[in-house]
Amino acid sequence: MDFGGHESARVYSLHMKLFVTCFSFATLLLSNFLTADNWPTWRGPNENGSATGGTYPVQLTDEAKWEWRVALPGKGCSTPVVWEDHIVVTAPVDGQDALLAYDWKGKERWRTTFGKENAGRHRNGSGSNSSAVTDGQAFYVFFKSKTLAAVDFAGKILWQQNLNPLGRDTLYWDFGTSPVLTEKHVVMALMREGNSWLAAYEKQTGKLAWKVERNYETPREGDHSYSTPLVIRHAGRVALLVWGAERLTAHDAANGKILWSCAGFNPQKKNNWVVVSSFVKVGDMAVVPYGRGSKLAGIRLGGKGDVTESHRAWETEASSFVPTPAAHGGRVYTVRDRGEVLCTDPKTGQTIWQGALPKDRASYYSSPSIGDGKLYAAREDGTVYVAQIEGEFKVLSENVMGERIIASPVPLNSRLLLRGEKHLYCIKP
Repeated sequence: MDFGGHESARVYSLHMKLFVTCFSFATLLLSNFLTADNWPTWRGPNENGSATGGTYPVQLTDEAKWEWRVALPGKGCSTPVVWEDHIVVTAPVDGQDALLAYDWKGKERWRTTFGKENAGRHRNGSGSNSSAVTDGQAFYVFFKSKTLAAVDFAGKILWQQNLNPLGRDTLYWDFGTSPVLTEKHVVMALMREGNSWLAAYEKQTGKLAWKVERNYETPREGDHSYSTPLVIRHAGRVALLVWGAERLTAHDAANGKILWSCAGFNPQKKNNWVVVSSFVKVGDMAVVPYGRGSKLAGIRLGGKGDVTESHRAWETEASSFVPTPAAHGGRVYTVRDRGEVLCTDPKTGQTIWQGALPKDRASYYSSPSIGDGKLYAAREDGTVYVAQIEGEFKVLSENVMGERIIASPVPLNSRLLLRGEKHLYCIKP
């Protein structure tokens, strides 16, 4: 091949080296992009408690598998949220509400405080129950003190609001609902007796964009809800799904207006049917635990107005009271409060299989997570079970972590993050 002399050959060689270098760099960037998953909400990237890839550990108490363990400054129950090299949790610091950020080596990047903590009163509660949420531009946090704030990736407070003007908190226990994000707003659901609101704040400024009342007459405590809404697409628009006060409602994310409502969750009008567990969405079906762990319902999404008669697809006689179900591979996995495990077909409500984790006096408050075909379930006493769920149910390991665990496990980037009352763990396979 004739390159027209040595000079042309030299130029060609330089071009080829430049091409190879750029190609290698681009490949590296693409590789990092493909493998660096995020966990932007407490239920993960798909709002279902399931990892999108990776290989995850079975033995969790083998300290040789601990990449790191860091001590936390105070008791908090929020689940870690991750964006690239920022792992964030809420926790009190010297009596102040705070957000803390760590990197993937366990080094603290920063901590930001907001004001006086309103400590928890339940043995498994705290003033930092609500998990943060991020869009990759900022972190948004909420505390029992009713502080709502936005923090940038350097830990600087962008804005801070006090939501006490929306009314007194009459919940029996510690506030647990986490904020959710739309393109323009951070949205909070405050659901309590006669004083329930859905409120949206501008992400850039913290200014109130809209608020709508969400009050329904229910038996005692039936209008109390600790669940977190979901953001969905509905009829070509962004909508908010909200569960509480014996109703699943869909709201236009632009203004909070109700698009449809599904009721019928307490026909016998029982007292104290409070909503604790959130629901999970699979395709066009919302799978809703209710009745203090006694029932699970499938609600078809869509419609207009009152869809109670037309969109209630099925109902079963067992669910969870506190843990939120996880979804994986088109199935729903429920860990009941005493350790029973149910695998459900979300289209029909059929129980595909059921199993059980070892019994104990302690209950499950943490919501289960799924990674690499394995279910991770943390009991309140700090015992974490790893179970096989594909093919058949089988307990693979029992791990006594030595501290209470209420937050949900986070399987991400082939590492398992566990947040206990005293420590944050990063565990490798």
